[in-house]
Formats: sequence, C-alpha cells, structure tokens
Amino acid sequence: QVQLVESGGGLVQAGGSLRLSCVGSGRTFSTCTMGWFRQAPGKEREFVATVSPNGGTKYYADSVKGRFSISRDDVQNSVYLQMNGLSPEDTAVYYCAGCKSATDNYTFWGQGTQVTVSS
Repeated sequence: QVQLVESGGGLVQAGGSLRLSCVGSGRTFSTCTMGWFRQAPGKEREFVATVSPNGGTKYYADSVKGRFSISRDDVQNSVYLQMNGLSPEDTAVYYCAGCKSATDNYTFWGQGTQVTVSS
C-alpha cells in the first residue's frame, strides 16, 4: 500500500516557523515530482510548492515565495516544507502530494496536517 504521511503541523504565533515533513512508503518517490498544497476553512485547496525529481527545480505560490522552502531527501523517501514568517493567512490543513502527471494531477495524497497561526 502506497502512503504519504505528513507531520510537523501545530499551533504557532505569527512570525514563527514550522517544518512539515512527508514520508512516503510502499514505493520510491525519487522519480516523482512532489508537492505541497493547503486548504483553509471554507476555501478550495491551493498549490503551495513543488519540487522536481532531482530537486533542482522548485516552484512556489506567490503568497509563500520568499518565506517557504521545499526540499526532498530521496534516501529517506521524504519531502519537507520549511515555513518561516508565518501569518494567520497561512492557517490551513497542509497536504503532501506525490507523482505529478503530465496533466498536473497528483496520484498520491497524504491525510494532511493542521497548521494554525495565531495573531
């Protein structure tokens, strides 16, 4: 069974930092584009960041550019999201996604981890 499991969410004050982790199992994700998405209450899920299979290409949503950093460790079959300068607007459930297709759909999704930023 292929799984992605996120961790690292929690409650943090505005201006603080969190590091989210996503560990894959059941297959290697080293050949996959991996991503992070988030969904705030009452809103649609939105793209946050993505990283290419070799880690050389990264894309970020404008709203997180300069504050968030995505990385991967293929030995650990993991992807990470370092979040700095958090604001209440970053409050959401954060999802790890694995193996982006040519149509920009992801095959595998984690269960999500809650990030809450207090003002």
